[in-house]
Amino acid sequence: MMRKVGPTLWRAAAVWIILTCMLTVFCGCAARKGKKLRVAMECGYAPYNWTQESDEGGALPIAGGVGYAYGYDVMIAKLLAEELGYELEIVKLDWDSLIPAVQSGDVDAVIAGQSIKPERLEKVDFTVPYYYASIVTLVKSDGAFAGAKGIKDLAGGTCTSQQGTIWYDVCLPQIENATILAAQDSAPTMLIALDSGAVDFVVCDLPTAQAALHVYPSMKILDFTDGGDNFAVTDEDINIGISVKKGNKKLVDAFNSVLSEMNIEDFDAMMQKAIEMQPLSSGENDG
Repeated sequence: MMRKVGPTLWRAAAVWIILTCMLTVFCGCAARKGKKLRVAMECGYAPYNWTQESDEGGALPIAGGVGYAYGYDVMIAKLLAEELGYELEIVKLDWDSLIPAVQSGDVDAVIAGQSIKPERLEKVDFTVPYYYASIVTLVKSDGAFAGAKGIKDLAGGTCTSQQGTIWYDVCLPQIENATILAAQDSAPTMLIALDSGAVDFVVCDLPTAQAALHVYPSMKILDFTDGGDNFAVTDEDINIGISVKKGNKKLVDAFNSVLSEMNIEDFDAMMQKAIEMQPLSSGENDG
C-alpha cells in the first residue's frame, strides 16, 4: 500500500529542487567567470590599440582603472574571448614589458602588433598571423624626401622609428648613409619626432601610417612595395601574431582554431574599422 505524501513534504522537495537548480546555475556562472584571459598590449599604439576615456564603440576597461582600451588588437581579443568562452581582461604595459609579462605568466597572451621575429620565437610561442603588415615610410609632405620613389632616394636622411621593432632594427640600417637617431619608446613619440622636424622620415607599417594621417595631415605615406626598390624583409618580419608562454600549445591551438576561420580580407576590414575609429585626432590617446 502506497503512502500519501503530505503537502509539507512536497513543499520541502520543491524547495530542495529549486535550491539545487540555483546552485547549479550559480556554480556554472562562477566557473565561466573564472575562466579569465589576461591580454597585454601598450594601449597607446593606434590603430592596433589605444586608450580612451569611455567604453564608446565597444572599448574595454583596462585593468587597474586607467581608462578604456580599444583598437584592432582589442577587437581580435574580444573575438577570441567570445568564441572560446573567456572573460577578457586588458592589461596595459610598456612595449619592452610585454614579452617578459607573458614569459612570467603575469598575462596569458600579448596581442600588440608584434611581428613574428625569430628572436621572439626563442622566448615565446606565436599563433598564426592575425594581420599582415606592409612596411612604409612617413615623411612631411613638403619635406626634402617627399618625392622619394625607393629607399635609395632616402640616402643621407635623418630618421628614427620605434624601439624593438623591425622598422628600427631591420629597415633603417638598409638606408645608405642614413643618420639613425635613438629609437623612440612608442609609436606616438616617433610621430612627434617627424612632425617636429627632428627627423626627415620614419619607417613603420601601413596601418600605423594611415592612423597617423588622421592626426598629422601634413604627413605623406611613401609605399615602395611595387617600385622594386623596397625594404628587404621576410614574411616573419611582416606577419603579426599573438604571443603566449613557451609550451602553451593548448592556448595557441585554441587561438589558431578561431584565426584560421578568417582570411586577409577579414583582417583588412577589421583594421580599416579600427583606423576609422581611432581617437588620435581628438587627443584621447595618451601615448
